[in-house]
Amino acid sequence: MRIARFSIDGNVAFGAIEGEKQDELVLDIIKGIPFADFELSGTKVPVGKVRLLPPVLPNKVVAFGRNYAEHARELGHEVPQAPFAFFKPSTSVIGPGDEIQYPSFSQEVHHEAELAVVIGRMCREVPRERVKDVIFGYTCANDITARDVQKREKQWARAKGFDTSCPLGPWVETELDASDLTIQLTVNGQQRQLGRTSEMIHSIEDLIVNISEAMTLLPGDVILTGTPAGVGPLNVGDEVAVTIEGIGTLTNKVVKRG
Repeated sequence: MRIARFSIDGNVAFGAIEGEKQDELVLDIIKGIPFADFELSGTKVPVGKVRLLPPVLPNKVVAFGRNYAEHARELGHEVPQAPFAFFKPSTSVIGPGDEIQYPSFSQEVHHEAELAVVIGRMCREVPRERVKDVIFGYTCANDITARDVQKREKQWARAKGFDTSCPLGPWVETELDASDLTIQLTVNGQQRQLGRTSEMIHSIEDLIVNISEAMTLLPGDVILTGTPAGVGPLNVGDEVAVTIEGIGTLTNKVVKRG
């Protein structure tokens, strides 16, 4: 099931997406929130009549770096022996169609296409065999990075956590085997990144076991699983699109921070 969060006439709601062709998609509005038992209302609205929002508002975004060997190598880093985590704040999250604001303190902003895992229930110290039980679904993410700032500052808080640096969407796919999906990214229609989730060094199970040993995960929290090789610069005016097999396409435009 594809679950979207959207606004219409000033109201925000969740809905289940029906249909396959983009211009024929409709939302069946959900009664309540999707992290508990819910019912479909039967009230349907065309996707083209609403504004799609970030599919979740996470309490925290936990991102894992250097989780694809070729990406680690392209930046001159060794492949990590254990998962390597950092945070992106909730204020970095934007949705499909929202603008990525080029930060004034950077001269080198890069794209990073990633599979995002959405947590569906409060959990801590999750055993490997129970990981699937705590996953709500999957969505597309773009870990926008101020690469020059990342290189010169030991902490990545500014480089990875600035406003609009975490596009998510367009919706959450709840029924998906995410172990071997194609991830690709284009800039202005030209392919920049192409990889598969099966190339991860540390699996989704590894990542959730690792981070839940340290902290409680809450419904709606997001885990970013790393990016394939091919990261590169974005410029003001660029349109960047992340497409993940079985999920969809997340598209955003880069603008100058006003």
